[in-house]
Amino acid sequence: MTDPTKILLVDDLDENLLALEGILRRDGLECVKARSGEEALELLLVGDFALALLDVQMPGMDGFQLAEFMRGSERSRHIPIIFLTAGTADIQRRFRGYEAGAVDFIQKPIEPDIIRSKARVFCDLYEQRRQLALQRDELEAYAINLSTANRHKNEFLAILGHELRNPIMALGAGLALLKRRGEDIEKAQSIRIQMESQIAHLSRLVEDLLDISRIDQGKISLKKERVELAAVLGAAIELSRPLIDNERHTLSVDLTPQPVWLNGDFTRLSQVVSNLLNNAAKYTPPGGKIGLAARIDDAYAEIEVSDNGIGISPDMQSKIFDIFTQVSNGSKNAKDGLGIGLALVKQLVEMHGGTIALQSAGLNAGSIFKVRLPIFT
Repeated sequence: MTDPTKILLVDDLDENLLALEGILRRDGLECVKARSGEEALELLLVGDFALALLDVQMPGMDGFQLAEFMRGSERSRHIPIIFLTAGTADIQRRFRGYEAGAVDFIQKPIEPDIIRSKARVFCDLYEQRRQLALQRDELEAYAINLSTANRHKNEFLAILGHELRNPIMALGAGLALLKRRGEDIEKAQSIRIQMESQIAHLSRLVEDLLDISRIDQGKISLKKERVELAAVLGAAIELSRPLIDNERHTLSVDLTPQPVWLNGDFTRLSQVVSNLLNNAAKYTPPGGKIGLAARIDDAYAEIEVSDNGIGISPDMQSKIFDIFTQVSNGSKNAKDGLGIGLALVKQLVEMHGGTIALQSAGLNAGSIFKVRLPIFT
C-alpha cells in the first residue's frame, strides 16, 4: 500500500489549522499540523512533505524565519512553501517571502477552491517525483542484476571451456596412445576405460546443461509414480559409486528400516541424490567420509547427505543453490565444475513439492545437505 502524501500546516491558532485540514482533506492525503515554527522543525526532521503551508505572523519564530531554516536544511530545502498571510502583502514583504523560498502567497481569508487547486498541483508533482525515484531504483537494481548475470555468464563460459577441453584433450591423447601401442591389449584396455570415463563426464555435463535449459523453459516433465525411497537411494549410490571409490572415500549408509513410499519420478529423484553424493565426493579430500541417511519426519521423508570435506564459507551459503555458483577454498581438492549441479537439484526437489537446505560450520568443516520430500499416502 502506498504511503499517504503529507502536507505540513503551520499556524499558531488551532481554529486555522482545523479549517485548513477540513478544506484539504481527501483520500491519500495526510495533513500534519504544527502550532509553532519550532514544532514544525521537529516534524521536518522525521517526515517527508509534498508542501508546507506557513502562517507568516506567529509568535517566536515567524513564517519567514521557518522558511529560511527549511531552505538551509538538505532534508527540507526541496519542499514547496506557500505563505498564508492576513496582513497586507506589499512588495517588500513578498520579496522577503520569495527570497526565503516561497512559491506563492495566499491572502486570508482563504478561498477553499484556490488552496485546494494549488495543493493538488504540488501533491501531483511530489507523487511524480516519488514514482520517478522508485523507477530509478528499480532500473539501478535491474542494471546491477544484468551486470551480475553478465559476469556469471562470462565465468560460466570460461569454466565450460575448461571443463570441455580437459576430457577432449584426454580423449585425443588416448587415441594417440592407442595408435602407438599396437598389440599391447592390456594397456589398450586401460586406455579405453579412461576414455570411457571421460566420455561419461562429457555426457553428464551436456545432460546437466540440457536439464537446466528444459526446466527454465518449462519443458521438463516428471513421470511421477509410487516409488520406494530405498530403491531410489540404491540407484543413486550405484550412479555415484565410481567417483566415490576413485577418491577412496568411505560411504556409510543409514536408512530407515520400514518401507517409505514417495510420489515421484524415479530417475529424477535418483539424480538428485546422486548429484549430492557426487558433490560430496568432489569436495572432500581423498580418503574422506561421506554419509547417506534417510528417516521419517512427520509426513516427510528426510534424506541427508553429509561429508567431512572443504565445507562452505558463511558468505557463500546463501548463494550455493544459485546457478553457476561454485565453491572453492583455493585448495587442490576443490574440483572444477559448471556450478549448475546444486541449482538443478533444488529445482528438481521443488518440482516434487520438497525442500533442500544446507548446514555447514564453514571452511574445512564439512557440509550436510537435507532434502525433505512428502511421503506418499
